[in-house]
Amino acid sequence: MTVSDQITELTGEWILDPSRSAVSLASKSMGGLARVKGGFGQVTGQGTISPAGDVTGTLTIAAASIDTKHTKRDKHLRSADFFDSDNYPEISFAVAGVRPSGQGVTITGTLSIRGRSRPLTFEGTATIHGEGEVVLDAVVIINRADFGLTWNVLGMAAMKNTLTIHAVFGRIPAR
Repeated sequence: MTVSDQITELTGEWILDPSRSAVSLASKSMGGLARVKGGFGQVTGQGTISPAGDVTGTLTIAAASIDTKHTKRDKHLRSADFFDSDNYPEISFAVAGVRPSGQGVTITGTLSIRGRSRPLTFEGTATIHGEGEVVLDAVVIINRADFGLTWNVLGMAAMKNTLTIHAVFGRIPAR
């Protein structure tokens, strides 16, 4: 099957299955000795693949849905020191394109956190399951300072954070 045939098969509207998708966050603190891990409990998304193979879409995360299994830390992450989820309830990634690259795909778009938007390009893998499911997996490193998240008492918290994305998309039937 040619790439053109694959693109034709994927043409259409897609929606994220939040029950089978996950976005997690990992960071180091205390001079890199302790690793902080957490996940976001509310993730939504959608995408479109045109007949020409152009991919657009969004992935939206409820900032207040962060869960590190530590109530006091989660409250602090939701505060104005970090996500400021009362004023900026969503973290979003607007996909501008996906193209084959090596063994996977290169995804380009714009990441918006706390009212700041920055271009972002990262590598991932895309797996097609039958005609009705596409799975995207990626590990993305971001510098939280790029988005105004600069709180760092005594320089103990890492500015670079790792986002791990497992996004399962299902085809929306044509009307």
